[in-house]
Amino acid sequence: MAPKPVTAARLRRAPPILVCKKCLGRIDDGKKLRKALKSEAKNRSAVQDVRPPRVVTTSCFGICPKRAVVVASAATLRNGKYLLLSKAKASAEAIAALMPDSQP
Repeated sequence: MAPKPVTAARLRRAPPILVCKKCLGRIDDGKKLRKALKSEAKNRSAVQDVRPPRVVTTSCFGICPKRAVVVASAATLRNGKYLLLSKAKASAEAIAALMPDSQP
């Protein structure tokens, strides 16, 4: 029996949060924003009773805002949306959009 060319795998955690690495380097508190996203995702995943998602830095999304960071997740990409975060304080509001309560 030949192996299947494509195999599907199910995640054991929430889908990853994608953050533009180039944008993180441009803003003043990029490291602070990334830490805030990780912390808020950890708190939200505890409420949803799932393992926290990975916060993954990616290459450029091609949007390139002046003073903001482009962030996305499976939930936002499903709707064709990207989030633009300008401050670490916005991470709590962003996590609500990145990790909605109803996961399929």
